[in-house]
Amino acid sequence: MDANKRQRYEKISVELTRLVGGRENIQGVAHCATRLRIVLNDNEQADLKAIEDVDLAKGVFVAGDQVQIIFGAGLVNDVYEVFAEQNHMKNMSLSDLKTVANKKMNPLQRIIKALSDVFVDIMPGILAAALLTGLSGVLGNLEFVRANDTLYGINRLINISSGAIFGFLPLAVAYSACKRFGGRPILGIVIGCIMLSDSLANAYSAAQGTVEVTTLHIFGLGVELVGFQGGIIVALLMGFVTAKLDLFFEKKVPEVIRLLLSPLLTTLVGALLLFTIIGPAGRGLSSGITNALVWMTQNLDVFGYAVFSGLQQLVVITGLHHIFGAIEAQLLADTGRNFLNPLMSVAIIAQGGAVLGYLVRHRKNVKTRELCIPSFVSVLFGITEPALFGINLRYRFPIIGGCIGGAMGGVVVYLTNLAAVGFGTTVLPGIALADPAGNGYVNYVTAHAIAIAGGFVMTLVLGQFMDKVQDEEPVMDAGVELSETETQENVSKEMEAPDEEVFYGYAHGQMIAMEAVKDDTFASKALGDGVAVLPDEGKVYAPADGTIVSVFDTKHALCFTSVSGTEILIHIGVDTVNLKGKYFTAHVKEGDSVKRGQLLVEFEKEQIEKAGFDTVIPMIFTDLPDDRRLEKTASGPLTVETKAAAVLRNKV
Repeated sequence: MDANKRQRYEKISVELTRLVGGRENIQGVAHCATRLRIVLNDNEQADLKAIEDVDLAKGVFVAGDQVQIIFGAGLVNDVYEVFAEQNHMKNMSLSDLKTVANKKMNPLQRIIKALSDVFVDIMPGILAAALLTGLSGVLGNLEFVRANDTLYGINRLINISSGAIFGFLPLAVAYSACKRFGGRPILGIVIGCIMLSDSLANAYSAAQGTVEVTTLHIFGLGVELVGFQGGIIVALLMGFVTAKLDLFFEKKVPEVIRLLLSPLLTTLVGALLLFTIIGPAGRGLSSGITNALVWMTQNLDVFGYAVFSGLQQLVVITGLHHIFGAIEAQLLADTGRNFLNPLMSVAIIAQGGAVLGYLVRHRKNVKTRELCIPSFVSVLFGITEPALFGINLRYRFPIIGGCIGGAMGGVVVYLTNLAAVGFGTTVLPGIALADPAGNGYVNYVTAHAIAIAGGFVMTLVLGQFMDKVQDEEPVMDAGVELSETETQENVSKEMEAPDEEVFYGYAHGQMIAMEAVKDDTFASKALGDGVAVLPDEGKVYAPADGTIVSVFDTKHALCFTSVSGTEILIHIGVDTVNLKGKYFTAHVKEGDSVKRGQLLVEFEKEQIEKAGFDTVIPMIFTDLPDDRRLEKTASGPLTVETKAAAVLRNKV
């Protein structure tokens, strides 16, 4: 780089070092295609707002315990070189940086992060099931719905749909966990199918003693043929084990028989472990927790009530919360009153209060609002899975705040002698089950109000100390200064540019909107607007005539300038920089002139996907002049002969 640019980058580096808390606060630094990534000893020392205003920075956010500063393709390489040199941290790879970041987390934090990663992909399905369940519950209580054949039929379909999603949730968890830990996702689905096989006794029916359970004897062990309905913890463990088995057999089995033998061995060994070790251990742990909570409510008075309502939602994570139905039925048969129902109800609404507390702390984050609001709505109908797995467990401190709020509600339940005369519904629909004796309805509302307020307030308080990750959307810097030379170059390019410049398909596949890309940096358009394609094959072509500005060392991304000066970044996959060039072959180099349709990069699509990476290919227009706008072709099939986008001159 020339002396002027280096001087500018040195100034940026000095300012960044100061704003992240000084050199002594920096543990490591690396970069990907567009972002400078820094791991700090203490993220609280970083002034994120001030970093947004650093020269040439286009945005900043914290993710994966890394402060990530967006500079853009090409530029980030030079900024990294100077910044790393000044802080004596050159030659650190992105993989090394993630290792440093992981070392900052204790084992519990790593487990919780892995847990939240598993639920990210399947959260839309959980939300859909929760809201459908709430809707079905409301409609089912309306007399005109029950009296009308059409409305009754629609409600039955809604109920079937929601039940099916929750019924197959362990399968979805096994799939996502297997994918998260590096295995082939289809094998996670296979294990999930085994867990829910019709050849096994239904877990809920077995717990209530309404179905006969067959017992096999394998290696001297009694193996009960019971399904794993609701077995979330077992599904998580099996997804992890299946992934590790898949990786092991893929490595050890000779290539000539690998396709046949590796999945066979993975499935066989996984099934044996499921029924002999992991399944029984998971059930035993969950049952022990459940029985201990019930014992405390019956023997420890107000303390037992508080502990039960404070910890009951943790049982939901194990999937064995459905067992409470049998206990509630027995309580009603013995005493005519069910004190567990209001305890579980206040535990649920307290987690909703925690969601609201987190939402208030991150109210400026669009994605947080999109997740928190429907999660809270589902809580009102007694469904907490979206809130637990999507927010409270994921960010740790909200689950603690929710548990404290639940305990506070449990104390009110004990002091007011609140109970229910039935079971099966909670929170808003559950008020109909409250025992009216002794101002039961008033006590029900009071207990829930205290629980939700407790969860809300405690989450806000805990957030002051524990909420170190700022998940705000990257903020664009509207005022990036350009040198006089750069400004003149841009003016020259604009003068030469036609009124319409067409860019054709750069890969064969299905074109999608940039917002649909599963990466916040691309989806939020922090680097610029553009299009993306889900490729059918592992080839990337030039979208127009132009020049290759740079090809990344890892070959997963390249920068391209058209003959009219339009700058483009083509990025193959999400986080594929971690592959360090494996599976990629570049057919061009920096400075090459290329023609539209010319092959630029080949990549092994199947191998990359097998390694757990998304192969979507965004094409980003990184620096459009103010008098230009991007016109994108609608989503659909894309080929090298198909128009993907056009850069148009704005009409005066």
